[in-house]
Amino acid sequence: MDTLATLKSWADESSRIVFFGGAGVSTESGIPDFRSVDGLYQQKFDYPPETILSHSFFVRNPAYFYSFYREKMLPLDAQPNPAHETLARWEREGRLLAVVTQNIDGLHQKAGSRKVYELHGSVHRNFCTKCRKFFGPEYIRDHTPLPLCDACGALIKPDVVLYEESLDDACVTGAVGAIAAADLMIVGGTSLTVYPAAGLLRYYRGHRLVLINRDETPCDGEADLVLRDPIGQVLARL
Repeated sequence: MDTLATLKSWADESSRIVFFGGAGVSTESGIPDFRSVDGLYQQKFDYPPETILSHSFFVRNPAYFYSFYREKMLPLDAQPNPAHETLARWEREGRLLAVVTQNIDGLHQKAGSRKVYELHGSVHRNFCTKCRKFFGPEYIRDHTPLPLCDACGALIKPDVVLYEESLDDACVTGAVGAIAAADLMIVGGTSLTVYPAAGLLRYYRGHRLVLINRDETPCDGEADLVLRDPIGQVLARL
């Protein structure tokens, strides 16, 4: 039996699927990743992207941060692809426990997924740093150079986890619980090099770990099944 047929058989037999995804899940929706040949790390900016997307840089130079953020991190017109749609269908059918994602674009929810643990936050949630008033992403997009709170005048910050910041404890706890309960764990579109997020895989207790990624990952040797095809193409056939 080939790898795709095996994965389809496993997915059909499972009632507690958990999907763990990274930037590669959204590249088929036109959102660039960081580490590929066309990714953000290969482009030229005044500062390295990991510096711009750090907490200290946000505090020190919010105008440059928001210039970069609006251009590169706020894909409000992007649409879900077959990977997002398949996962949402599995949840409706009662076969998928949760999506655990490193992405901040909200495409899983746009496709219809409801149980989504966003490890790195979401561009769709933004809060005043002083009074905590909520703002949608359109407010961030439309208020330049700095999005200031219309209630108190303080700076607004996206609810995304920047470098130097910690993951949300409640989100991590929920993700760990789902992963530990899974009977099929599908990991897709991630290099599994970003920690602590990648470390959550160690909580999987089952024997059907599937990796779908175009490049090798540090966990390939631990997987029960490895596929190198684009994740949208794979999940669209399940």
